[in-house]
This record gives sequence, structure tokens and C-alpha cells, in this order.
Amino acid sequence: DKIIWDVGHQSYAHKLITGRRKAFHTLRQHNGISGFTRMQESCYDAFSTGHSGTSISAGLGIACAKRLKNDNSKVIAIIGDGSMTSGLAYEGLNQAGGVHKNLIVILNDNDMSISHNVGALSSLLSRTFSAKKIQAFRKELGEFLKSLPKFGNDIYRIAKRSEETFKSFTTPGMLFEAFNFDYFGPIDGHNLTHLIKILNNIKHLDEPVLLHVTTKKGKGYLPAEKKPEYFHGVSGFKIESGGTVSSGKKKPAYTDFFGDTMVKLAKTDEKIVAVTAAMPEGTGLAEFKKKYPHRFFDVGIAEQHGVTFAAGLATEGFKPVVAVYSTFLQRAYDQIIHDVCLDSIHVVFAIDRGGIVGDDGPTHHGAFDLSYLRSLPNMVVMAPHDHNELCKMLVTALSHNGPIALRYPRGAVTKETLENNTDPIPIGKGEILKQGDDLLILGIGRTVDDALLAHLILLDKGIKATVVNCRFVKPIDTDLICSLVKKIPKVITIEENVVMGGFGSCVLQCLADNNISGFRFKSLGLPDTFIEHGPQKLLRSKYGIDAAAIVSAAEEIM
Repeated sequence: DKIIWDVGHQSYAHKLITGRRKAFHTLRQHNGISGFTRMQESCYDAFSTGHSGTSISAGLGIACAKRLKNDNSKVIAIIGDGSMTSGLAYEGLNQAGGVHKNLIVILNDNDMSISHNVGALSSLLSRTFSAKKIQAFRKELGEFLKSLPKFGNDIYRIAKRSEETFKSFTTPGMLFEAFNFDYFGPIDGHNLTHLIKILNNIKHLDEPVLLHVTTKKGKGYLPAEKKPEYFHGVSGFKIESGGTVSSGKKKPAYTDFFGDTMVKLAKTDEKIVAVTAAMPEGTGLAEFKKKYPHRFFDVGIAEQHGVTFAAGLATEGFKPVVAVYSTFLQRAYDQIIHDVCLDSIHVVFAIDRGGIVGDDGPTHHGAFDLSYLRSLPNMVVMAPHDHNELCKMLVTALSHNGPIALRYPRGAVTKETLENNTDPIPIGKGEILKQGDDLLILGIGRTVDDALLAHLILLDKGIKATVVNCRFVKPIDTDLICSLVKKIPKVITIEENVVMGGFGSCVLQCLADNNISGFRFKSLGLPDTFIEHGPQKLLRSKYGIDAAAIVSAAEEIM
């Protein structure tokens, strides 16, 4: 049998009983086991996960492959109620119900978002309807009714509708029955006796089955039961009390400054609205949601819908800001092209977690956004080098008339002071931060700080570098870059993005288009591979996107 865990957050117990107990202390650590299921990590991880809504589609594909190989083993997709807001999940349900493959979907409803109807009656009915004898009787009765002359099929349809009507009064499963799934539930997922009995019953069914179980987040650990949102993603805590392990005063993050600026700007501009895909806290919009509830839209885990929804808002004169992690924006690429860029609609993309994110690993690094956005007509792409510039870029984005994206990293800011000046930045204009005649360092976003640090180290080595905060990947500051390269023909670019099609490629294309030659060039960025999980600082050092890497490149190019 194959078990597929949607997203993968629920898979920790699975990891413990499939040969990884001794390595479990390395969870989410560099060179340790992943926080998600990974096919390369274990043969028991049937499918690699990280993004939501994929389990049913993957499970159906595996079930179809098994049938082609005459393999009658089971495929079980386990999906949480949060993931059921993803359109992909329903696309999988739709096909599964149509092709009638050997698939079991277990809906783990731990947020009570689908139904509150949990009790003795629904549990009894699920155990009754799933019993092998009852299923055999239903099948034989259906075949008998359809075999009756003249009116057999009509009688069968009436009987089927009667059963569905009865179920609709006692369970919330009509939606899944409409997809041609046999629905059982909702049942108490913590009642092991009932749960095991139903699982033993439904494993004999050949048609698609959906088992709806309700669970309580943090069940068995009182602090987690009381604060399930806090324990959804948690760092070190005291087991006795559930309190956090203090690591001193926490510095504010880029996300915090984004959220604060959104609240301030919305106070004077009623056209500003915020859109997020089930992540108001993660994207810094919790305070905006509290202060402006009617201008805040949480679309659920539905990035495709969210982008097109924002485009609709913009066509009526509003200024939608789509706050989203870089890795999740990938899911809405067609909507960015078709529904936003095609007609140059003014949607602002506030892209959090750009670059290396750390312990979540390859499914969550924001490694590709500069590359996949700069190729789109009408799109403006910018990246701030600090929190002050982030605030200015948000003002710039809201005053622009067209698609525009600002991309910023995960983590704390280097300085906490906030400038009073929040004037818009001229589109496509970079700035010179340090001047020198020996070397030209072009940085974008967070890497500008590395360039400034490298500048100091290189001074001690007798190398004087010009450091440019380029700000924009599209449109790039062609005049500034070309004029500088003519004077300083030794160039290093650095970005926290894949080098293929990224910022460095953009600079090279700019120089080629302007017939500039005779320069030496080194592009620093992420390689053509998926980056593993690990601490941000370690990964930046390993893949050569820090100050030390700039210094090494400078010594090589000189």
C-alpha cells in the first residue's frame, strides 16, 4: 500500500515508524531528515510534498499505474481541511470519481471548517454503511434493480437518490458523493476502535472512498490544544508549560515592516486592499486584517484564484496588494501572465521569503522569482536592500500604474531605525553606494549588504570597489550600468536567485544589447539545482552568495 501525506506536516509519526526514529533528532537540520516527505529519503515516502493540495492527484496517478500493472494494493491520500481550499484537490476528486480507481482519501478535519456534525449518529452510520456485508448487499441490490425489465434503471436511480437524500440529512458528504465518491463520516479521529473498524471495512471497496475524520490540533498536549495556531509552526518551547524558550529580544523582520507600512498607507488611501492565500500572520497582514477587515481578503490556499481575484479588484479602481511567499506565487504563474500582465492591470505583488528560506528546504526556497517574473511584458520587478527601501518600494508600487512586484527575504533586518522619507523611487533607477576604480559590484536585494561588507574587506586588500544597489531587475538601470562598465571593466553581480535567467543574466543581456565588450564578468547566484534545507547563513556560504564569495570572485577576476 502507498500512503501520501498532503503537504507533509502530518507525516512525522509516519517517519518515526518507517525507519527514521534514530535520525528524528536531525529533523529540519542541515544534512538531517526533511520536514516533509521526500522520495529520496525513504521508500516509504511515496511522493515528495511541501505544497498543499497535491495528494489526491498524485494518489490517483499511482492508483491508475497500479491498475495497469494488475497491482491491487491500496493508495491512501491523507489531506487536511486547509488543503481542501486548494482547487487542485477538487481537480483530483473530479477525475477520481470519473475513472473509478482504487483510491481512499482520508480528510483530516482538524479545524472544524467543513462540518461540526460529529456525534454518535454519524459515527454509527459510517460504521454501518462501510460494513462489508452492507456494501455487498448494496451492490447486489443495485445490479438486481438495473436488471428488471423496462423500469429497472429508473428504479435504481430512485433508490440511489433516496440513499443520498438520507445521507445528506445526517452527514455533510453530499459534495463528495457528487464526485462519485463513497463518503463515510464525519467520525471522531481520536476514537481508535471506530476508526480501525471503518478502515478495515472500506479497504475492501474498489471504488473511490472518502473517509472524513475530525481531529483536534495538539490532542493530548494541553498547551497545544489551547493555542493550536501557535503550535502550527513552532520553534523551541518548554514542554512543561508550552512557553517559548527565550533567545533574547527578537529583531523585527522584513515582514513586520511590510505589514506596518500597509496599515499606515491604508489609513490615508481607502483604495488599498490586501489579498493573502491563507497566511495573514505569515505575510504580516494580521494587523491590517484587524484594522481594515472589509478591505482584507483571505482567499484560502488558492493562489491562482487569489491573483485573478486581485485583478478583478484592480479593474474597479482598487489597489490590491497580493502578499504571498515566493514559492507559493509559482502556483499562479498563468494567472500573472493571462489575467494581470496581458492588460497591464495594476496588481502589486509583495513577495515574501525571496531567496534562501532555511529549514523548509527545496519546496520552499524562493529561488526562481526574479527569473520567472522578469520575462513578463509590462511587469516591473524590484528588490529592496533594507527595510527602509522596502517601505519606499511599497509606496512606489502603489503609485505605479501596472503590474509590479517587490521581493524581500525571510529574516530580521540589519538595522531597526526607520527613515521618515518614504518618497517613491524612480522606476528603473539604481544608486551608487560606494565608489572605487578597480572593481564594479552590482547587487540586488539582500545581497547588497554582502557587497558592502566585501567592499570593506577588499579595501584592506588594496582593491577599491564601486558598489551599486541596482534595486530593479526590470527595467534595469541601463544607463548607469553601461556607463560604469565602460569605466570599470571588471564586474561581479550577486543575487539570491538562480543564475539562470536571473539578475546576472539581465546585466549581461543589457551589456550585449548596448554593444559593450572587453570586460571581465563573474555572476554569483544559486546553481542549477534544488537547494537542500539548512540554516540560511550556512547555505549562503555553501553556494557562494555572501561577502566571502564576492571577495574570492574579486581576487579571481583581478
